[in-house]
Amino acid sequence: MEQKNSEAKWEAKVSTRLQKASADQIFSLFKDFFGLNKWFPNLSTSYGIHGENGEVGCVRYCTGFSLPPESGWSKERLVAINPVERILSYEMVDCNIGFNSYFSTVRIVPHQLDGQNGCVIEWFITVDPVEGMTLQDLVNKYDVGLQGMAKNMEDALTTS
Repeated sequence: MEQKNSEAKWEAKVSTRLQKASADQIFSLFKDFFGLNKWFPNLSTSYGIHGENGEVGCVRYCTGFSLPPESGWSKERLVAINPVERILSYEMVDCNIGFNSYFSTVRIVPHQLDGQNGCVIEWFITVDPVEGMTLQDLVNKYDVGLQGMAKNMEDALTTS
């Protein structure tokens, strides 16, 4: 007998530091909720299916995850956005990638290093345990994704 609901939710945090982009610059890219595929590695598609981009309640459709199945997809709703604090929260409302519940918050924190205005991206994840994975597997995948996304964002900002 499966006891999926008897396990506590998994909670994780991954983060990365950027030295060549400010918190405001990076948050401006995150506010494009429908355009996640521009930055996130392996995410082939991301577009709006409901509401106005960047407005609470809008929903995006994403495909091309590094999680099985290969044709994985999700629908994600923006539940909170605070441009002053540079915080964005969203939840997965439907998917075929094994998440029964999923809530995520991204926070962009200013960070100064050697006189440069950089930032730290913090990504908090709360999810029911995922069948066939460990929490550490999930953390590793998110960490790799965040590192790639941060590099893509920083590269785009420093070459424009």
